[in-house]
Amino acid sequence: MPDQAEAVIIGAGPCGLFQIFELGLLGIKAHIIDSLPQPGGQCTELYPDKPIYDIPALPVCGAQELIDRLLAQAKPFDAKFHLGEEVTEVQPQPDGRIALATSAGTRLLAGAVVIAGGLGSFQPRRLALPGVEALEGTTVHYRVKSAAAFQDRDLIICGGGDSALDWTLDLCGKARSLTLVHRRPEFRAAPASVARMRERVAAGDMQFIEGHAVAIERSGERTRLELKTTDGRTLQPDADHVLAFFGLHPKLGPIADWGLDLEKKALKVDTERFQTSVPGIFAIGDINTYPGKKKLILSGFHEAALAAFAIQHHLFPDKRQFLQYTTTSPIMQKRLGVAAAEPQREAH
Repeated sequence: MPDQAEAVIIGAGPCGLFQIFELGLLGIKAHIIDSLPQPGGQCTELYPDKPIYDIPALPVCGAQELIDRLLAQAKPFDAKFHLGEEVTEVQPQPDGRIALATSAGTRLLAGAVVIAGGLGSFQPRRLALPGVEALEGTTVHYRVKSAAAFQDRDLIICGGGDSALDWTLDLCGKARSLTLVHRRPEFRAAPASVARMRERVAAGDMQFIEGHAVAIERSGERTRLELKTTDGRTLQPDADHVLAFFGLHPKLGPIADWGLDLEKKALKVDTERFQTSVPGIFAIGDINTYPGKKKLILSGFHEAALAAFAIQHHLFPDKRQFLQYTTTSPIMQKRLGVAAAEPQREAH
């Protein structure tokens, strides 16, 4: 028999984690499911060390720090996490509830579902070279989880976008040596980053090779990359690690098969409730679309707040809704587990 749930959140990125909080304030318990083995979504998986500057009241906040803060904020509401599980089935039931199943065999019957799956699952564009599979995860990498792992190592970075240039500038000076490889002199990255990279090359801090990789092989404890330069030369630099940043393929995965209205691979929602075309299924964050949509974490937080009230009405249509404030509401403060301030007494 499936477990009963008031609400199920699909996606444990920033918006999904904040949805736990917003639902919790309204007294609604949530289960949250994510295919990754840890909460955080793109923030944890793709750029944990990168700074974020547009979170209200936090002038600068690391991506992983943001996730840690959101987890701490949601902790009082005791959401049930199902990590390392992909939702494979979402089926509306005759009574209005939603049946869900995951790749790990978890079965849930939910009053409401919130899809907070970002842009779907991300797959890196890989080095298209024979034999690269055997090196991936050891000496060939498509993301940086910890810059410290590349300290005092010889590195080759491939790519010409923001990720490639950002990590080039971050690791230059920390690595023992660093070579950037890009197939043409023009870059897709921010011009300021390209200018700083060229300054580091001119200063002898790193090397830039205009060309592309044609072969790769393990050479003892190191990896050798065969390059064909734009002027026709063949080079064979070797390194401790090769980092390839050619961008990511966002894939909706099973979401595309759930019978929800789509527009350019995004879920269409209304802007009052952020409900999809199926009653009881809501969508927040980068996965949704509506007129004027802006793909910002800040926008997703706003959507989570409005979706929470819509979910409360969906679950309890006869219940009057009151807008209460965490600063003054004893009910919300009790749910948060914080003591209300002592009332001020007037002097006599």
